Amino acid sequence: MAESITEGTLKSWSKQVGDSVSADEEIGTIETDKIDVAVNAPQSGKIVQLLASEEDTVTVGQDLVIIEPGEVEAAAPKEAEAPATSTPKDTPKPADQEVAKKLPPAPSPSESEKKPLEKKEAPKKEKEAAPAARPTPGSRGETRVKMNRMRLRIAERLKESQNAAASLTTFNEIDMSSLMEMRKKFKDQVLKEHEVKLGYMSAFAKACTLALKEIPAANASIEGEEIVYRDYVDLSVAVATPKGLVTPVVRNTETMNFVDIEKEIAFLGKKARDGKLTLEDMAGGTFTM
Repeated sequence: MAESITEGTLKSWSKQVGDSVSADEEIGTIETDKIDVAVNAPQSGKIVQLLASEEDTVTVGQDLVIIEPGEVEAAAPKEAEAPATSTPKDTPKPADQEVAKKLPPAPSPSESEKKPLEKKEAPKKEKEAAPAARPTPGSRGETRVKMNRMRLRIAERLKESQNAAASLTTFNEIDMSSLMEMRKKFKDQVLKEHEVKLGYMSAFAKACTLALKEIPAANASIEGEEIVYRDYVDLSVAVATPKGLVTPVVRNTETMNFVDIEKEIAFLGKKARDGKLTLEDMAGGTFTM
């Protein structure tokens, strides 16, 4: 794992005690606040003991499993077990049904019971009771779901940014009619020839790239006592996943056209939704879009 990651949550074991594994075979998954990390078997053999349970917090360097060294044997096919058949028997009726049959029918109410009871005047109270609260229409239920590590870290960073950074919101109105017309004209052709949808993200990415090349200081960073100016542009593009928002990096966008950018964003987006992003995919962005 990366140097900044010190712990994670053991999300699942794909192998159990008694299973045979090969060296480097994936046997579990650890969820960190950045990516999911696969746990691979250090050697071939049989799993003797699991030292951590699912949802446990584990640290870097912690032992997770004990493997008895040995060669992995091919699993013999198991014989299909014949379904057990049983001859139908008269199923005994529940006891409560038998008791219900033996009980005599409920007596019908008598004439005196049928007559309504005479109302008695209640003593007047000095103060009338407060009216009952009206019932609220609709459900009032709540569901609590434990956040995964990625969502927790996103929430922490957002709160830290809110507390420490000066927030400023600006609005710039831009005439995008030409861009919209261009997309409408070429989107079918691009989809047919390149098998990728032509959206607006590629235009936004290209606009950011041109601006960063025009203003190099916006694409620079401070390291120690020096300012590092870059000749390249690596854009971190926000991608939504079931676990939260991630920002994989589209590298060297200054060399890409609209179609190249759309292909790379689609590739990274699929990789993110499948949980296959690596630390290298998310590190080194010079500007976040």
